[in-house]
Amino acid sequence: MKSITKQKPVEEIQQLLEGLDRVFIAGCGTCATMTKTGGVDEVAAMKQSLEAMDKLVTGTIVIPTACDDMTSDTLEQNKLAIDSANAILVMSCALGVHRISMYIKKPVIPALDTLFIGLEDKLGEYHEVCDQCGQCVLGETAGICPITACHKSLLNGPCGGTNDGKCEVDKNRDCAWTLIHSRLAEQKRLELMKKYQPPKNNQVVPRPRVVKIT
Repeated sequence: MKSITKQKPVEEIQQLLEGLDRVFIAGCGTCATMTKTGGVDEVAAMKQSLEAMDKLVTGTIVIPTACDDMTSDTLEQNKLAIDSANAILVMSCALGVHRISMYIKKPVIPALDTLFIGLEDKLGEYHEVCDQCGQCVLGETAGICPITACHKSLLNGPCGGTNDGKCEVDKNRDCAWTLIHSRLAEQKRLELMKKYQPPKNNQVVPRPRVVKIT
């Protein structure tokens, strides 16, 4: 599983850094490196972009995994460069931004947008597999999530627009409910297609989400 990210537009980053002229850049050696949004090369390119904005880059680092407990140790090793900055620009998913903000009192600015949690199909291609909704229906949909696999996130499908197994929203994409039907048929469990799935109860795990494992 990986956090899939994309870089914010340069104009947005410039706006977020308005009034902050000394910047330390932190990338991530795990997900953001894999998606080419926060690895060594991307951090170096961002340094050049900031310098073109007349920002002073006090230092750069690619943290091995920006969202884990080792982040504090890595930041401590770069304390002098961080202390001389007035903002930290983080090229990682939102988890990394949150983690770094736990240890740094200065402004922590995200350079990336987090899109979803996904799996890699082939090199450089990812797909969303879970919405983390707290009400999993995979046992009745043959392991295919209708929330993430269907453009309309239909819990009861297919819709009237499916044609030859393709989605009406994206004709190059397989209809999620056709895939579910085919797999349930293989499993001889087609009766589950008739089962009504009630609307999601968004209060099952109300936000902010907290779980205590005892």
